[in-house]
Amino acid sequence: MTDPAATVAELMQRIGAAAVAAQPALARATRATKDRALLAAAAALRASQTSLVDANAKDLEVGRAKGLSGAMMDRLKLDPARIESMAKGLEDIAALEDPIGTVIAEWTRPNGLRIARVRVPLGVIGIIYESRPNVTADAGALCLKSGNAVILRGGSESLHSSTAIHACLVAGLRAAGLPEAAIQLVPTTDRAAVGYMLAQMTDYIDVLVPRGGKTLVKRVQDEARVPVIGHLEGNCHVYVDRAADLDMAVRIVLDAKLRRTGICGSAETLLVDGAIVDTHLPTLVQALLSRGCEVRGDASTRAIDARVRPATEEDWYTEYLDAIIAVRVVDGVGAAIEHIARYGSAHTESIVTQDAEAARRFLDEVDSAIVLHNASTQFADGGEFGMGAEIGISTDRFHARGPVGVEQLTSYKYVVRGSGQIRA
Repeated sequence: MTDPAATVAELMQRIGAAAVAAQPALARATRATKDRALLAAAAALRASQTSLVDANAKDLEVGRAKGLSGAMMDRLKLDPARIESMAKGLEDIAALEDPIGTVIAEWTRPNGLRIARVRVPLGVIGIIYESRPNVTADAGALCLKSGNAVILRGGSESLHSSTAIHACLVAGLRAAGLPEAAIQLVPTTDRAAVGYMLAQMTDYIDVLVPRGGKTLVKRVQDEARVPVIGHLEGNCHVYVDRAADLDMAVRIVLDAKLRRTGICGSAETLLVDGAIVDTHLPTLVQALLSRGCEVRGDASTRAIDARVRPATEEDWYTEYLDAIIAVRVVDGVGAAIEHIARYGSAHTESIVTQDAEAARRFLDEVDSAIVLHNASTQFADGGEFGMGAEIGISTDRFHARGPVGVEQLTSYKYVVRGSGQIRA
């Protein structure tokens, strides 16, 4: 039990020390043991569906009182389908190969030394996230599978839900005989706990992962005193090329923007080739408007429909996370690539085209973590990539890029075997 009289510093030091003590057991654990914990946690989630929904109802009530946006409320909500999805996600992670101990590369030197590069855990991971309670399950499971202890600090809006989910994860650890401190949830909404994780836990935390809005991620990147894996925002683009099939383009654009507007893989800008302004742009714009999406466009787009609002320079940079999209007409694939390079956030971009050369150029030259051809940007998701789940989408250019799954939560060491060699 948490001592109510403990200061935030005392609480966080206890949590950190417990995580460090628990981590070696995870690093040594066999795949069978880790998978047993994951499957037991999945069963606990299903068995606790009623209590999870009840806990979530308390969070939703608090969210409404705080005036959270529709997108934030959607992220916060748990229902039987989402609980089942969490449980299935844990089972999918259990089905993955164990990355720990995998030999990435090996070779023999002329002097007979045999050298192998072998995957190892990162250690203790701190994860700071906002109103998405499913991150509790995904992050806990991914860290467990990759042999890392984890300290989870969810948003105050989701505390009841995250606490209930965390209890299921602990039940899984207990069933497999693993230390319960391997997955810990910070049990306070005091904002000082976040500051302490960022600046005062270098003896305990090896890597921090922020998952949330731009303000949270920027704070973590600015203040953290340990390495950070994360992305600042997801300003994602769909480019409809002159060789695009119109029906396909409409399906992809509507899904990319409107399937779930509050996720980082939602398309925020639509670029349309100037060669198809007459044939494709009217249908695309009207399809978006008819689905209740606000369209902000350049002059060519505004000429299509009086309901289109003028786009400002700021719109091309904006991650709306809402049913709003900016639309611009560009002069071919080269201009689309230039627009994305100038305004994009290096997250996820898609080209819709039947022209193989245009697709090749887009995929080769767009420098984002994920680039797609003839597919929705909403596939920017670790589960859709076959990773079981993800902690987030990294736009970093080192260590991990794109969906952060079990392999991305590992490092490596060199194992060298000799037969008495010495260096002269």
